[in-house]
Amino acid sequence: MTMITKSKPWIFTASCPSMLGTVDVVTRFMAESGYYVDEIHSFDDRVSKQFFIRIEFQPISDDFSKVKFDTEFASRAAEFGMQWSLTEPEHRPRVAIMVSKYDHCLNDLLYRYRTGQLNIEVPVIISNHPDLEGLAQWHDIPYYHLPITPETKPEQEAEIVKLLQKYDIELTVLARYMQVLSPWMCDQLNGKAINIHHSLLPGFKGARPYHQAWEKGVKMVGATAHYVNNDLDEGPIITQGIQTVDHAFYPEDLVSKGQDVERVTLFNAIRYHIEKRVFLNGGRTIVFSS
Repeated sequence: MTMITKSKPWIFTASCPSMLGTVDVVTRFMAESGYYVDEIHSFDDRVSKQFFIRIEFQPISDDFSKVKFDTEFASRAAEFGMQWSLTEPEHRPRVAIMVSKYDHCLNDLLYRYRTGQLNIEVPVIISNHPDLEGLAQWHDIPYYHLPITPETKPEQEAEIVKLLQKYDIELTVLARYMQVLSPWMCDQLNGKAINIHHSLLPGFKGARPYHQAWEKGVKMVGATAHYVNNDLDEGPIITQGIQTVDHAFYPEDLVSKGQDVERVTLFNAIRYHIEKRVFLNGGRTIVFSS
């Protein structure tokens, strides 16, 4: 019997059209190749007729390589039209954080980054205000202040894209970045940026959602983490969080309560993304939350 020594796993993700044998072709290959499966999630969407699978696995032999895996799996995957990817155990995605004046989400993310709760690198912080530069300096992270007006917006967004390229950014996080992105900028970030909106979308879009919620007498407040697209606050939703409230909560109380939800919701969305737990499925997402 081969004993398994547990270490950080490789992550396999794949999708393909729905058909018989999709789970079998992956798991049989894993077993025959000597790859020990630690965790497996799969879902077959009967509406889109698409299949999704995520596996954490440990190679038993020492001669494992990504090239070897891809070469040997390719012929089996071709029969199913399967697209797949492998993520290395030690991979730490490079994440840019964009922020305005509110610091609660930025503080939380930097704390989780510093303590290892988020397995990421944060090489740059970008803002349209100078207010949070001290926080970035305390963490020894470069901070770029790029003020935006209607006249300077195209130029400044181009500068942001240059910074993302300079720092080799894989994911951009809008941690209460209070600017509406242009269609051009949305195209640049499509599928590679997560925004936190301080309401339960699709309700209370746009500005001052807590005040909108108070005027409607809501009995819960929430936050929505979603991918950025060209429709304001309508990108594919990754996760949402809620807290109950009552008639005694005024708008400022809803803001305070809601900010707690925003922090946790954004953290969860980033974690799901970097752990390859999120699949885009048209305008929706498949999320294999742990």
